[in-house]
Amino acid sequence: MSIYEKWHEGTLLRDAEALIACLHDEFKFVRHQTGTTMNKSEMAAMLRSFMSDTAVVVQSQSCLYENHEVMIEHTVMDFADGSRESVIVFNRLSEGLIIHTETGATVVQRSS
Repeated sequence: MSIYEKWHEGTLLRDAEALIACLHDEFKFVRHQTGTTMNKSEMAAMLRSFMSDTAVVVQSQSCLYENHEVMIEHTVMDFADGSRESVIVFNRLSEGLIIHTETGATVVQRSS
């Protein structure tokens, strides 16, 4: 099973632990909005929060490209604050796990 298939299944099942299992111990997430980063334990806390909050909904998720070095996906998500974002996610892979993530997000209008 590819890393995207594991990630997608974890998302569909709202299984934070399955998502965390996809992260390398040296994982780093770059937050361009704030110029900060998160490590694996900080990301794990965020994933647990997102997956346990029914207001956070993944509307669509697709793999744009994946090989043994990178996984690029597109996701549309609703967040607890009522916003919806279209997110492009670049993941660098190492040893079959996600070691580095950067995102680009655009706020999109929800249809009424």
